[in-house]
Amino acid sequence: MKENLKSLLLALLVVCSLIQSYFMIYRLPGSDPVVKTENDYIRTEDMGEELQVEGMLYPSQIALHLGDNRHTVFYPESTFYNLIYSRLKGRQFDGFQRYAVENVDWKDIRSRIGVELDFGRGIPVALLQKVMQIASDPLFEGESISRLLIYNTENEDQVRVFFFSSQGDVVYEATKADLTIQDVRQQVDFGKDWIPYTLENGYYIPEKPIDMIETGMTIGLYTTEQMQRSLFFDASITRYIREKDGSEIYTDSKRSLQVKQDRNWINYTDPAAPATGENNPGKNALSAVDFVNQHGGWNGQYRLERTEGVDTERHTVVFKQYYGLGQYGAFPIIDLSTFHYGEITLEMRQGTITGYERSLIYPKGEAFKKRVVQLEGGDKLREQIAGLKQESRIVQLYPAYVPSLTKEGLLLKPMWVAELENGAARVLQ
Repeated sequence: MKENLKSLLLALLVVCSLIQSYFMIYRLPGSDPVVKTENDYIRTEDMGEELQVEGMLYPSQIALHLGDNRHTVFYPESTFYNLIYSRLKGRQFDGFQRYAVENVDWKDIRSRIGVELDFGRGIPVALLQKVMQIASDPLFEGESISRLLIYNTENEDQVRVFFFSSQGDVVYEATKADLTIQDVRQQVDFGKDWIPYTLENGYYIPEKPIDMIETGMTIGLYTTEQMQRSLFFDASITRYIREKDGSEIYTDSKRSLQVKQDRNWINYTDPAAPATGENNPGKNALSAVDFVNQHGGWNGQYRLERTEGVDTERHTVVFKQYYGLGQYGAFPIIDLSTFHYGEITLEMRQGTITGYERSLIYPKGEAFKKRVVQLEGGDKLREQIAGLKQESRIVQLYPAYVPSLTKEGLLLKPMWVAELENGAARVLQ
């Protein structure tokens, strides 16, 4: 009897030991396992900070329609922008119906009392549901939303809410939204004493100059060695190749890291990475955030700029860097062909990262220059954009920062930027 008990106890101890070993290796369900493969994303360098995708999902601007064709615009991080967006994130939207976009006179609607959130080139509904109370609905949950328009009807007995598809051909009305006429009026009242804007051909022009902060910041540089250790499973086996144009390439025969020292820019490619899932815009954006968190991190505030398909298998995800100070709001930093800074771009293939581009520059947070500047508005601004209309139709006009390197560090200069229908972006001088 005693021998049987001893054997049973010994067997129980062995089983407990095996279970404990399993959890030590693989941790608890929902956690990352300790054992990694070379295809896993491994955080090896303490470089930039980690961010969550929820913090990158916000409108590029909020336009208030004051009635009688009067408007004003708020930019990210400004007081009224934050107040309006936080209130709308708490509202529920349900009961979606689909319409062709050309069936509605949007110019007439924008002349009424309303609020319009501009999400740029579009945010997948699955991601927007992470920050707004949007009910699941198979009718449009596979869409990306470029803007949200809320307005009071002409006789002011109803609030109507429309989500615009980024494809530009359809809109979805939320027929069940817990917004009242008074809610919309309260939000619009925030803009009564603000700078007046005129809606012209789909974009907004301020009738008065707007204030921004020209800023200069000291900088640091991520080293090539840091990026190697972050991006290669075993950096010690990489080979070094120097190109004729002066760029450096490091490869382990599967992946390659191109470093352009004269531009402080990297381009990492992993064409052999195995596909792990479907080409889903929302899931691709989440994978992209995780990858950056574990391979360099973020060097400031970012916004999901776009997630778009190249074809049925490939996808591009772009994050735009924003910078701002207090009441003045936050504005995008323009990535220039002559100076790549302000964007992090990832190429995807069925959920797996195959390409990664970013700047090696990061701000240290110490300013060597700060001064308030005014960007022209009204007729002076109209004169600046007049010549662009001959090149292509203007689809968006917004204030932004143009980056440049000086002896002291990174200089961010406020400028107006016009986006054209042909895809070009023009900085107004």
